[in-house]
Amino acid sequence: MSVLSTKKITVTGGDGFLGKYVIQKLTERGCRNIFIPLIGDYNLVENDAVKRLYKDSKPNIVIHLAAVVGGIGVIKEKPGTFFYDNLMMGAQMIEQGRLHGLEKFVAIGSVCSYPKYTPVPFKEENLWDGYPEESNASYGLAKKMLLVQSQAYRAQYGFNSICLLPVNLYGPGDNFDPRASHVIPALIKKVFDAEEHKENHIVVWGTGKASREFLYVDDAAEGILLAAEKYNKSDPVNLGSGMEINIKNLAELICELSGFDGKIEWDASQPDGQPRRLLDTSRATFEFGFKAKTSFKEGLKKTIDWYQEQRARGLVK
Repeated sequence: MSVLSTKKITVTGGDGFLGKYVIQKLTERGCRNIFIPLIGDYNLVENDAVKRLYKDSKPNIVIHLAAVVGGIGVIKEKPGTFFYDNLMMGAQMIEQGRLHGLEKFVAIGSVCSYPKYTPVPFKEENLWDGYPEESNASYGLAKKMLLVQSQAYRAQYGFNSICLLPVNLYGPGDNFDPRASHVIPALIKKVFDAEEHKENHIVVWGTGKASREFLYVDDAAEGILLAAEKYNKSDPVNLGSGMEINIKNLAELICELSGFDGKIEWDASQPDGQPRRLLDTSRATFEFGFKAKTSFKEGLKKTIDWYQEQRARGLVK
C-alpha cells in the first residue's frame, strides 16, 4: 500500500493535462481523500484564494501542478503574465502550506529554468550556470523560484518541500490550442489542418535544428508520485525520458505517423528556442527509482491517434 493512501492530498492543476494522470495514479494507489481546486473557485494568484484553499481542503500533502503555460509565441507576447502569475502561485502556495503545518509540498518546476547553453545532458548542478533562453526566461525564472523558496524554507523552518524539473510533456489529452500549445500538439494540429484543407505543405517555426527531449505524460505522473512517496531532500530532481530528437526529425516523424506526405517548410524568421534539451535523469533513478517506460514512437502514435479520434468527434479543432 502506498504511503499516500491515508493522506489528504490537494492537487492544484488536478483538472489539467498532467493533473488528470496524477489523479488517476493517486486513485490507483488507494488514495480517496483528494481535493482538486478548480480555477473558477480558487484563483491561486490571489493570496485570499490560497488561504481559502488550505482552509477548505486541510491537506497533509500538496502537489502543485497549477501553472500558466504555453509555447514560445505566447510567452514572448506576455512575459509579464507568465512571470507574475507563476511566481505568485508558487510563493503563496508554499508560504500558506508552511503556516498550515503541511507535511509535504511537491513543487513542479520546468526544464525552461536551465541556462540557455547548458552542457548536454543537463545535470541538476548546472541549473545556476547561466541565464535561461530569452524567449521563455520569464516562465523559467518564475518556476526556478519554487526551488529557491523550497530550499530556503527547509533551511529556516524545516519545511518538507521538494522540487522536480520535468522536460516537455506530451500525450493524449494535451492542449492543441495553437496559441498555447507546445511543439508536439502544435505540429500534429498543423498536419491535420493541412490534410483537411487539402494543402500540400505545412509551415513550421525555426530552422528545425533545435533538439528536445520529451516525456510521456503517464510516465511523468508516475515520477511525480514516486517522488511524493520517497523523496525528501532540497536538491532539485530532473524528470525525463533520456531521448533527444531535433525538431526537423520530429516534424518528419509526425508526418509519417499521421500519413501526411506533404512538404515541410521552415520559417527561420521565428525563434528556435533553446538550442538543445536533454536531461541527466540519474538522480531520479537513484533517489526514488524513476525510469520512463514509454518509447517515444509509441507515445507519439497514441497521442496522434487520440487527437484524430477527438477531432473526428468534433471535441477538438
